Amino acid sequence: PSGVAGDSGAVLDRAPRCRLTVTFFRAKPGHWLLPGREFCGALAVADIGIPASVLANIGPRAFLNTPTLWIDRFPWPQAAGNKYSRGHAVILGGQMSGAARLAADGARRIGAGLVTIASPEEAAGIFAAGSPGTIVLPAADQESFEAYIADERRNAVLIGPGAGVSAETRARVLSALGKQKACVLDADALTVFRDDQAGFYRALNPRCVLTPHEGEFARVFKVEGDKLARAREAAASAGAIVLLKGADTVIAAPDGRVVINTNAPPDLATAGSGDV
Repeated sequence: PSGVAGDSGAVLDRAPRCRLTVTFFRAKPGHWLLPGREFCGALAVADIGIPASVLANIGPRAFLNTPTLWIDRFPWPQAAGNKYSRGHAVILGGQMSGAARLAADGARRIGAGLVTIASPEEAAGIFAAGSPGTIVLPAADQESFEAYIADERRNAVLIGPGAGVSAETRARVLSALGKQKACVLDADALTVFRDDQAGFYRALNPRCVLTPHEGEFARVFKVEGDKLARAREAAASAGAIVLLKGADTVIAAPDGRVVINTNAPPDLATAGSGDV
């Protein structure tokens, strides 16, 4: 629509709210990023004779999150597989126990062979009363947590949901990163580094996925610009995947590739959906 920036979705002063928007060859980021997406109405991509082969010369770096991007690398369960070959996810539990329990259910649902919640001793009973397929490890201190994740079979760690903004959370993040685990860092696991951006970046490894919402992103990364530009700069600086959450979630890689998620329903605007 006139007045919507094609590269960012920003509304430049004002724009009409259309019933139908027609574009040529390929959709533009502004058709899918907010607020521009809400001004488009139905979107039609019209063929005007441009061959798809020109994309090889253009080298696009922005994509929609559809299965064609990743289906050939999807880790389908194998008939000869077992719970160990499917990976063991460790989730740090905190005083807000619901967040870690929801995250554990999410990890099991997408195919993790084993899922452990590493829990404060005083909360272990709460976690154990949840899904019976989730292992609960009372991890009273840093030493016991480190000893547990030292096992190479425990190859993925999630820290953040309900963990608390504390020195303990920070120490456990650094421990998981130091052991080169595949890490998903969310919420409090990001906020604990708001005053040490450089130290955070040094500790990260390429197997990390950072999943901030806009508030957490602003506290940790302190970059400006439109959503694509901010996610790209953060990913490049951190050397990790940055998933900037929202109705138009943007997933950025350190090499400048970005993927826009377009199918998030309003139902996700409820406590716990981010943890899952």
